[in-house]
Amino acid sequence: MNPVPAADLRRLAAVGPYFALGTASSADDTPPPGYRPLRELYDGGPDGPLAARVHVVAQRLGTAELRVAASILHLGLAARFWSVGVGAAVLLGAVPSLEEAWMRIPDQGPIDLWTPQRTPQGPPVTGPLVEQLHKAVLTGQLDPLAAAVRAVVPLSARLLLGNSASALAGTLRVLDGHAPDAARTLVAELLDQPPLTGTGTLRTGPHGTAFGRRSCCLYYRVGPGAGVCGDCCFTRPPSARKP
Repeated sequence: MNPVPAADLRRLAAVGPYFALGTASSADDTPPPGYRPLRELYDGGPDGPLAARVHVVAQRLGTAELRVAASILHLGLAARFWSVGVGAAVLLGAVPSLEEAWMRIPDQGPIDLWTPQRTPQGPPVTGPLVEQLHKAVLTGQLDPLAAAVRAVVPLSARLLLGNSASALAGTLRVLDGHAPDAARTLVAELLDQPPLTGTGTLRTGPHGTAFGRRSCCLYYRVGPGAGVCGDCCFTRPPSARKP
């Protein structure tokens, strides 16, 4: 997990907004205005930025259930981190470090991410890309994210792991149009390792990628017309809705 040149990151951003990772274009590693350390997203409990964002998402979804909003927010953030990590791995052959990343939460769309060009402390991380991704994304971001979400709203660990797996499969669907063979191999390896083992079934073929998860992200609880996601363990919204 080493710094990735700005020119390469521009290639990554061309795939889509979820894949974008800003970085310094010169020796000045000062983040742009409005950015704050990414680690702050995982701090603060019910008074932190993550809790505030859960309430914003709940308002926009039109739901009074904070756990539904928290799950949808978690799913989107997981997709953001997977897109940067897996996208860079298959398109650039490198996994960027997010250890010192900064973030900005816009009014709409995925969070903005920015990382300095300086080399993180410690020796360079080498080894198979799947191991680098496991450390950079799963251990480095999704583990603290899940803990932070559960400190705000009680959600099951199984549901959040399902979200992480579903977000990974969604990243693969986008990369199918850019580097399908490399992306499919890498994602399959990640889904075959703990803690994602058993979270769902990945199917790939000439017509694209499909993933069937073994948990539900709760989106159907947004309202009667919400339906279920394409990855859902349900084929239709459950009829019994607990308050």
